[in-house]
Amino acid sequence: MKRKIWARSFFVLALLVLVTSFIQLPYYVSKPGMAKELEPIIEVENGDSATGSFMLTTIRMGKANIYTYLWAKWQKYQHIYPIEDIRRDDETDREYQLRQLYLMDNSKQSAIEVAYQHAGLDVNYNYQGVYVLNIMEGMPAEGKLEASDMVTKVDGKSFQSSEQFIDMVSSKSEGDSISLTFERNGEQRETDIELEKIAATGKAGVGITLVDDKEISVDPEVAIDTSEIGGPSAGFMFSLEIYNQLVEGDLTKGYEIAGTGTISPDGTVGRIGGIDQKIVAADNAGADIFFAPNENNSNKSNYKEAVKTAKDIDTDMKIIPIDTFDDAVKYLEGLENKS
Repeated sequence: MKRKIWARSFFVLALLVLVTSFIQLPYYVSKPGMAKELEPIIEVENGDSATGSFMLTTIRMGKANIYTYLWAKWQKYQHIYPIEDIRRDDETDREYQLRQLYLMDNSKQSAIEVAYQHAGLDVNYNYQGVYVLNIMEGMPAEGKLEASDMVTKVDGKSFQSSEQFIDMVSSKSEGDSISLTFERNGEQRETDIELEKIAATGKAGVGITLVDDKEISVDPEVAIDTSEIGGPSAGFMFSLEIYNQLVEGDLTKGYEIAGTGTISPDGTVGRIGGIDQKIVAADNAGADIFFAPNENNSNKSNYKEAVKTAKDIDTDMKIIPIDTFDDAVKYLEGLENKS
């Protein structure tokens, strides 16, 4: 009899845990991700190979349920964020993912530009249109445009940048109607939209967040396969891997080199989030060196937080402060080959 009671109790408890695990809380939980070698995912045509490797580092981010939330509370290198700290107001899950993928694409373009320019090679851009990132709730574009649509014409006229698109639309008045030509899933469409005043600008608009969609053209060609990795924080490490394949010699000198940071077209390395979790990921992967954004020696820089985390986890990994792409190249050129 007691066995039956225990069995039923266990079944009810297991069912309760299963059901409640699907209830999402208004929080995200992040944790250390992986350190991924870049040479297998970046291929420069006829590029040189390396004896060591450059690695991007990631964090894992997901919506919290009651169990992941409580577990994160007790884990030093897991962090909890209110949903509004991660997603924009009125941003859907799909729009958030598209924004992350766009930021990754943009970081790849900047990395290619920096690497090729430092190698003395030309970089060209082919403009394709305006890419819709998200739709403002209650604005005219809602129900007519969708995130990922490519807008190519206003009233039948082409434009050459997002700035030109904004100028063409905002030159009109609230209540005016415009015709937008756009592509969705490879199909060209048109829609008429009546303009409303955008509160943030005071000008007429349709209510979309947009970015330029450009295709970079270089010789030799380069292919970067990032699949579903999103965000801009791998840009700096992309630039090092591309540059190392473009030029003679091997900047890795046989070391396993991880790092993080955004990259601007002028070579500036920028701050990222989750640096402590990326230090843990790199240490778990056996990295010898970690490049961290120095932010011009700011008191609260990624570098200083990285050093603190490295000491806390007692890693032998060297943490190197980096402000620019040139800083990293100079450091690597001065390294002795790993014995």
